[in-house]
Amino acid sequence: MSYQLSAVVADVELLREQTADLDHAVLAALRQDFALLPVTPQLVQELTGGLPDYATDEPRAERPFRLVLSPPLAEVLARWSRSGPVAYLEAEFAGGLGHQSAVVWLGGEVSWGPRYDAALDRPRTEWPINTALARLGAEPGAWIDPFAELGLHLERDTDGWLAHGRRGLSADYWDELAEEWELRQSDKQQQPHRSGPVGDWGIA
Repeated sequence: MSYQLSAVVADVELLREQTADLDHAVLAALRQDFALLPVTPQLVQELTGGLPDYATDEPRAERPFRLVLSPPLAEVLARWSRSGPVAYLEAEFAGGLGHQSAVVWLGGEVSWGPRYDAALDRPRTEWPINTALARLGAEPGAWIDPFAELGLHLERDTDGWLAHGRRGLSADYWDELAEEWELRQSDKQQQPHRSGPVGDWGIA
């Protein structure tokens, strides 16, 4: 199963304030009062006045992102970070192979990164996205790492995150669906068994 991410993550109120007047900004809820802003070509053009540029070769340590963080785009994110830490995150996996990259701005300048990793052979806390989320203020919880704790595993690509945001789903949406299904199954099991031909054939 593939996974693709190209998004800005920050405090939900910070992103709401900074994107309130943008036509192509869709915020998707994460846990711990964070939000994810999928980065689309339309959003980049609205933020910078120009079309986005994408690297033609595979990302690597010297050029960690597929999306080229042009000076105008980096300046926008740096400006947002005057109100709190802002991270740009990228990941791309297919068949167990891929990479993840991250950078964090704070106070109008880069405070950490950019960092790239395709091996992911270090402890999970040192993976680029987990480190960036920790620098945003993500707290440990019941999930295995900050990536899962905030809910970044809930959607598989940009289209999924756009739908997530437009539908106003919470980061616990899938857990809530599972709990609702389990409750319904429990209610069915508690209903009295109906005897006779109709009940035996399971026809309501």
